[in-house]
Amino acid sequence: MTDTQTAETEVDIVIYSVAEGIATITMNRPKYNNAQNGRMTYELDAAFQCAVADDEVKVIVLKGNGKHFSAGHDIGTPGRDIKESQDRVTLWYDHANKEGAEFLYVREAEAYLGMCRRWRDIPKPTIAAVQGACIAGGLMLAWVCDLIVATDDAFFSDPVVRMGIPGVEYFAHPFEMHPRIAKEFLFLGDRMSAQRAEQMGMVNRLSTRETLEADVNAIAAKIATMPRMGLALTKQSINNIEDLRGKRTGMDAAFAWHHFAHGHNELVSGDKLGGFDGKKMAEENKKQNKKENKT
Repeated sequence: MTDTQTAETEVDIVIYSVAEGIATITMNRPKYNNAQNGRMTYELDAAFQCAVADDEVKVIVLKGNGKHFSAGHDIGTPGRDIKESQDRVTLWYDHANKEGAEFLYVREAEAYLGMCRRWRDIPKPTIAAVQGACIAGGLMLAWVCDLIVATDDAFFSDPVVRMGIPGVEYFAHPFEMHPRIAKEFLFLGDRMSAQRAEQMGMVNRLSTRETLEADVNAIAAKIATMPRMGLALTKQSINNIEDLRGKRTGMDAAFAWHHFAHGHNELVSGDKLGGFDGKKMAEENKKQNKKENKT
């Protein structure tokens, strides 16, 4: 792939396969650390729909090719397609021809918050197989899954407070970790190691790069022996308890504040992301990591 290629010319950015009752959905933009552009988001949704519709599929595994699980939303690759229309899957209207705050609010209500809620409510068990970086929008993909298995070198981070924005759109932070830890996670923007994430209850099990696939498949195979309806009802029951605790309504409020921040950034700096693109954010993350390693 050359740097002049766009989202339309990239091929196989999501790979779907099924074996022995396990559907594997693979993000395949390793050159860009599986940064999620619009096309990838909608292809992920199509893959999830295939897995749900196939009665032979009992469990769904989400993974990323390459060094990292996902560096988050695409805010700077040649394949960034934020201004393009998509075949929408929720009841929001098209964002592409809208102006002002409406443009981004509508897009993210559909493609980010809306999609994540759809995927979280999939009636079949889902497992995220995480290696390397799981950053910002990557967190959202891992968090919608029922289980997370991470390699011992994996790390988790939501650095978007640097943009003046209070966390990613699918604001599950206070449910994935203790609220005080969630504040630390966001205020500092530091990487959380897989080991600490397991201690916080965010990661179910640790693995290695060499054994991740086998470990995840072993878990999936065991889950696949359970009755389909029993699994679906169990998942619904737990998700419902989370919503009764305020997960859904809390996210609605956080999403509104998220877009207040976008609007504020545009008024102050002329840029919804506060002057950050993918390259600048990566540079800031590297600077922060070097400081942490020195202390």
